[in-house]
Amino acid sequence: MTGGCLPCELERAAPGAVVFRDELWAAEVAPGYEVPGWFFLRVRRHAELLTGLDDAALGRRARDLVAAVTQATGAPATYLLHFGENYRHFHALVAARGADIPPGRRGGNILGLRPGHVDVAAAIALVPSVRASYERTAPA
Repeated sequence: MTGGCLPCELERAAPGAVVFRDELWAAEVAPGYEVPGWFFLRVRRHAELLTGLDDAALGRRARDLVAAVTQATGAPATYLLHFGENYRHFHALVAARGADIPPGRRGGNILGLRPGHVDVAAAIALVPSVRASYERTAPA
């Protein structure tokens, strides 16, 4: 499915935006969410919401991606957020939170940083480090 489904459209993401892709899951820098240290973790088939998943090892992919982002960025916190309202195709935002983020913008409030912190070049530049950390972290 495409036609307005951003997670489906990520199948066509430029290679430089891709952290990993396997048969079931992928992680990329998503258009409009190019905040350095932010990645979409998504199921590759169009499955809606968390309830649309089968036993597809979400926990392992989420754990490994969060670990890789934390290692590559040195962030004191890395969040895994899922809402499913804007894009029903299951995806989660993995978002590194730097030490410079004020307390009022931590937790779910981190999403308010998006408008002023989008930096496409810096977000893409971070991908090779996260990819290398993911490859070291994730089991073969």
